Amino acid sequence: MPDADRRDVQEKGFLNHMADKEQLLPGRSNHAGKLPQPEKKLHEAVCVLLLELCERFTFFGIVCNMILFCTVKLGYRSYQAAIVNMCFVGTSTLTPVLVGWLAEYLVGRTKLVCICMFLHFLGTALLPVVSFPFEDIYIDKRHVLHTLPKREQKIVFCFALLTASLGIGGIRAIVCPLSAYSLEDCGPKELLSFFNWFHWLVNLNSAVVFVSISYIQQSVARNLGFLIPFVSGLMAMITIHMVRGEMIYKPKTGKRHSLLTTFGVIVSALKACCVRYRYFSMGVTNWLDHAKENHGGQYSEIQVESTKSLARLFPLFAFQILYRTCIMQIPSGYYLQTMNSNLHFSGFVLPVAAMNVISIVPLLILVPILECINSWLFNSKDTGHSPTTYIVVGHLCAALSVMVAGFSEIHRKHFPQVEQTFSEEGRLVSSMPCFHLAPQYILLGVAEALVTPSCSLLSFWLVPERMRGISMHFLALFNGAGCFLGPCLMLQGKLILFQMSALPGNWFPHLLHEGKLERFFFFLASLMMVNTLGCSGHGTDLHCTWFCTNLQKTLLLSQ
Repeated sequence: MPDADRRDVQEKGFLNHMADKEQLLPGRSNHAGKLPQPEKKLHEAVCVLLLELCERFTFFGIVCNMILFCTVKLGYRSYQAAIVNMCFVGTSTLTPVLVGWLAEYLVGRTKLVCICMFLHFLGTALLPVVSFPFEDIYIDKRHVLHTLPKREQKIVFCFALLTASLGIGGIRAIVCPLSAYSLEDCGPKELLSFFNWFHWLVNLNSAVVFVSISYIQQSVARNLGFLIPFVSGLMAMITIHMVRGEMIYKPKTGKRHSLLTTFGVIVSALKACCVRYRYFSMGVTNWLDHAKENHGGQYSEIQVESTKSLARLFPLFAFQILYRTCIMQIPSGYYLQTMNSNLHFSGFVLPVAAMNVISIVPLLILVPILECINSWLFNSKDTGHSPTTYIVVGHLCAALSVMVAGFSEIHRKHFPQVEQTFSEEGRLVSSMPCFHLAPQYILLGVAEALVTPSCSLLSFWLVPERMRGISMHFLALFNGAGCFLGPCLMLQGKLILFQMSALPGNWFPHLLHEGKLERFFFFLASLMMVNTLGCSGHGTDLHCTWFCTNLQKTLLLSQ
């Protein structure tokens, strides 16, 4: 019996020791393996921002010289190359909405982000390996050049653009959504400051890309164009690190309002309006009320009211379509103008895409100035400074920019033609220095500095917290529509105006001096002026909404 008692004591001591060890291990792992909560949040924010900048680096690296490559190496006509470029930008703008929906309903977020990273790397790897002219890769031991035929090259090029745009959508929707920056508790002043500096960083990154990558792709050092897939590989490693560290953003399940629910409310209300049109103005104060359960619909009061708050922003989103079409002239119409101008400067040939930096410099200068102005306005005793004035002024700058581009095109044609070499291929261009086009770039840069942060602020602040992600998705949808409106105007509008005009010429010919590109710019400028007037009229209603929202949230905070 004493031996049995001794064994019981030893077993109890061993169990107590193991229990103490289990209690110590979690504490030790918290100090050694896991970061404290504030440091982890900072680590996540740094990873998300770094991934965002890398994604924009690859995106701008693809866009910056796409027109030059399509026209010189693939044999596209000028308007076709511009359409390809705008469609790629538009697709990259719309895919985050699609991928966000897939991540929410069909595929898990972690699995989908791995698929999108693979697609992004595949697309960025195919572009330099197959599409860009790295002749030394295709020369065999007998010094015979082996290249793909033009048809196969175009197929692979379009496939690479499609896969890259799908990958971009996954990164923006899953890894780098706006909700990952934890902006829920920020006021309008902090939000506007965030959007200003966020777009400032993105444009600083794009300035580096337009100077470096465009020169690399257009010079003898073009093999460094593999820098784009290298950055994509770096993004993949950062994403793997975030997946292993459980840093991929997961939306809150209790406060979400899905995109399908929003579309369902709108469709249900429209169907009810069509079926019971005679009762449209009876019993309801808003057409969306037809979707409520107490009016015969199938959606709750909260869902319909949330959608109504979003519907108030639809006019603002609609006015962004033409504005985005004007902004898309930088990688399309303005790029063609620059490519057909004299790029020589002090014995040095400027890269075509380097002119885009002129549109970025005003934004980099204006953002700190606007920050000082906003701090003073938000610190004043009124209920809040509405950013609608910035949007109207920005739209006016965009209209003036396109109008100036039309006059610059007329001015460019008065100069004699000279021969200029692009990727070892001679081309007749105007002898007008490309710096004569600087005013139109500057005006669009000022417009971007004023419009984009202000529009993001309104889309984020004027809706309930559960609707903020959906609101940003709708803004992306309308921006993507603006990217695709440009090709539609180029393909359809030019035919209509050409039939109405007795003057010969074409809007987007292969050789600009043979066409009437200025007509397209003047037509777009006239549409943008009407758009600016409409935006100015709607700005009064939006200002009242801004005032009431700020007053309501101030009262809620004071209670």
